[in-house]
Amino acid sequence: MESSAQFLLTLGGILLLGLITSTMAERTALPRVTLLLIFGLVIGHEGFNIVPLEFSSYFDLIAEITLLMVGFLLGGKLTLESLKESAGDVFWISICAALVTATLVSTLLIFIGITTDIAIILGCIASATAPTAILDVVAEAKKQLGFKPQQEKFTNTLLSIVAIDDVWALLLFALGLSLAKTLNGHGADTLFFASAAWEIFGALTLGIVIGIPAAYLTGRAKLGQPMIIEALGIVFICGGLAIWLEVSYLIAAMTVGATIANLAKHHDYPFHAIENIESPFMVVFFVLAGASLDLGSIEQLGLMGVLYIAGRTIGKFFGALLGSQISGSTPATKKWMGLALLPQAGVPIGMALVAANQFPEHRQVLLSVVISSTVLFDIIGPILTRLAISRAAMSNSNSSL
Repeated sequence: MESSAQFLLTLGGILLLGLITSTMAERTALPRVTLLLIFGLVIGHEGFNIVPLEFSSYFDLIAEITLLMVGFLLGGKLTLESLKESAGDVFWISICAALVTATLVSTLLIFIGITTDIAIILGCIASATAPTAILDVVAEAKKQLGFKPQQEKFTNTLLSIVAIDDVWALLLFALGLSLAKTLNGHGADTLFFASAAWEIFGALTLGIVIGIPAAYLTGRAKLGQPMIIEALGIVFICGGLAIWLEVSYLIAAMTVGATIANLAKHHDYPFHAIENIESPFMVVFFVLAGASLDLGSIEQLGLMGVLYIAGRTIGKFFGALLGSQISGSTPATKKWMGLALLPQAGVPIGMALVAANQFPEHRQVLLSVVISSTVLFDIIGPILTRLAISRAAMSNSNSSL
């Protein structure tokens, strides 16, 4: 009974104080994500340490549910109609931002004497972004700034880029890890590469297999309006099967969302109702993420960590700029898209753990650099995303006059 009471009190307190934090975000230049992370830091082990261990143990489950919803919603934005105008932007910016970032980070680390294998792995890890934080910042910015149609092109392109970014990151990581093992004298790990390919293409296949029947069967009980029960049922089944089959549940959920959005012509809207219940999960997710941050890891950065952060920041900016130049993007996209792609969260830490298991002799280096840099990008990244969105909106508004 005591444990249940503690859990409910903590959950209620986080939701109510999270609401206050969200209200504060509307009156400051800071995005909600950053304030929620700071709030989590204050109540977590770095602050007053008042989050019960039993509650924190649910963080992984909450993170998975939140990411499933985020993936589903992002996928729902990948319609053929929406991509007609920005398909070139999405492809070239996403792939250039990933490749330039990975190359620059690896090069900088090799330049200061880091072994080539570890430099390549860290470069590939640096290519990933944080879809949850970016989606939340975009939703908040749209609500506060009241975008006009011509101002939404930047955010729509940003969300589409983020939706496929983890696909590139996983592919790069698989290639980088195999190359690193070859350079290390262990030979290319074809088994790992096959596992990575299964994680991506297995997820795409699962998403299509679930998405096709869902596209035709949902929205029938209440004609044209798929119910939230249908959305949650599909998302949770997709997530459960993805985890069981050991494929990327984020990519699987994204594929389901995209499949339904493109095939369900009888839907008036593709499961927008899920956005109404996503917010509480987002609040708890970011607060617990903040509570789990270890500020002490920043002390371990050193020159290697500083160059990793600098390389990733510069790589994302110039990679997005190169991609937008190739695709002939708008001036606002060329100038601000790279800055909007800086948030980085859980995926890189997962990659670092996998790499650490493959290279146990470099475990401390890999984890310290990735975890410490993630802390900084978690807090500062959403601020820069918010800045990029607002400046791009102003630029698009002025250009339309």
